[in-house]
Amino acid sequence: GINAEYGAPAVEEAVPVVAEVAPVAEEVAPVVDEAAPVVEEAAPVVEEAAQVVIIEEAASAPRPAKAAPAPEAESTDTVIFVEPSQDPAKFPEKVQYLLIGAGTASVSAMRAILKAEPNAEILMVGAEPHGPYMRPPLSKELWFNEDKAESSQLIFNDWSGNKRSVFYPDKLGDITDLAPGSPALLKGVKVTKLDPTNQKVTLSTGEVLRYGKCLLAPGGEPKTMEALLPTEGNDCLSTRVHLFRNIAQYQQLSNELNKDAKVLVIGGGFVGSELAYAMTRTGAAVYQTFPEAGNMGRVLPKYLSNWTTKQLQTAGVNVRPETKVLSAECAENGVQVRLSSGEDLVVDHILVAVGLKPSTELGDSAGLEVHKEMGGYVVNAELEARSNLFVAGDAACFYDPVLGRRRVEHHDHAVVSGKLAGQNMAGAAQPYHHQSMFWSDLGPHVGYEAIGLVDSTLPTVGIWAHKDTSESEINADPTEKEKYEQGIVFYMDSNKVVGVLTWNIFGKIPIARQVIASGEEQQDFGLLAKQFDIHTKH
Repeated sequence: GINAEYGAPAVEEAVPVVAEVAPVAEEVAPVVDEAAPVVEEAAPVVEEAAQVVIIEEAASAPRPAKAAPAPEAESTDTVIFVEPSQDPAKFPEKVQYLLIGAGTASVSAMRAILKAEPNAEILMVGAEPHGPYMRPPLSKELWFNEDKAESSQLIFNDWSGNKRSVFYPDKLGDITDLAPGSPALLKGVKVTKLDPTNQKVTLSTGEVLRYGKCLLAPGGEPKTMEALLPTEGNDCLSTRVHLFRNIAQYQQLSNELNKDAKVLVIGGGFVGSELAYAMTRTGAAVYQTFPEAGNMGRVLPKYLSNWTTKQLQTAGVNVRPETKVLSAECAENGVQVRLSSGEDLVVDHILVAVGLKPSTELGDSAGLEVHKEMGGYVVNAELEARSNLFVAGDAACFYDPVLGRRRVEHHDHAVVSGKLAGQNMAGAAQPYHHQSMFWSDLGPHVGYEAIGLVDSTLPTVGIWAHKDTSESEINADPTEKEKYEQGIVFYMDSNKVVGVLTWNIFGKIPIARQVIASGEEQQDFGLLAKQFDIHTKH
């Protein structure tokens, strides 16, 4: 599918990740500032002794008052000069804009703030050792790049054939470079406490930082299953079970996979289905399990879900629908997995894609409301949770004026909600009314884009183009025997379109957004479908 929100190439940002750490063992003094978190965690005692001389003297017996000088012995004194882990004079007491989380939403917010205030002072704090990057290519395009040297450098080919890096190109300096108009990033650091009343945060490094305005964009953590947790005797699960979410997990898996490997993907949603297809590109034997009747069974109407499952099976995925994992035990030749069907599989790797839990652990210290059913911080129409505290991305539970309260876990939502939050932090005071979209590619014959409420429990109307005719066909009882090569699916609620999915039709999301926003009751779907050019080759 087409995604115009992917950032421009920034290959140079992928290299310094290793370069920053390597010199530590060779020259401590010049790079302690950059590698501060490493020194701080490994040897807290050294930090206390910053800028002092440590002298260790061997104990000796008392000497007579006028004894002759003893022969000079080999020196047992140790002298260590250590720079402070963080120069107190350069660590700010307060920043104008604080962005918690170093992902897409924060990058989008930063751009919006700088556009409104070119001289804004912005500090971004992220737990990962990298700069901000895009997550979608980790389960999509990176696996499709046949140049393994490029993919190992996190470079992929976008929909137009251009080479791009997963890293955003935005320039972010070190904390010592923080200045008006020059944003900075604290890498490998977490915010452990948030005090919105006094507008301050406590960092994992111990510093307390005050802010003028703050964005919470922590994203989320992938869910796992109790049966896959490492236990005594099953330690191998700690290295063979992958909660696919970040660069480190992608790199580990891509380095270990080969044509002799066996992989089990758990989950039949967007990411699970994407990964299942992507794994076939490695030559590995791929199995996929999920409790639904077909791939993306919670999103697609049944006939389309079943047809998609057959496409994945044709691509080489051994699909096990309506199946759950009961147990996983370390075996001599891998991991033995027992399925609810009674089947046992022995695999080398298990990829878990069963959903995301929004990161809301700061809610307790901050006194923020977390939605009981949907999860995420409850925010108003301007994405504000408290005065001068905004939320964007996966962790925002916002009110949609057309579809009601929602929480969305898609790249486009992170881009748009981050942008609006940044604009509102700079004083725009605009409500969030954007219908975010998402897209997926499941091989050469399946690519789709969708927007709004796309839920298989809703009634749908599908308009499909026949390859050998220019006429559409009305079928009240569709089956997976048909060829669903190009068409559009409308998701309905009280005769109103609340969601649109375009199947192998790209670039029509703006039209779909207008259809949903109109809130009009629809009667003539053939006329409505003509706006989407379903017979045109895309």
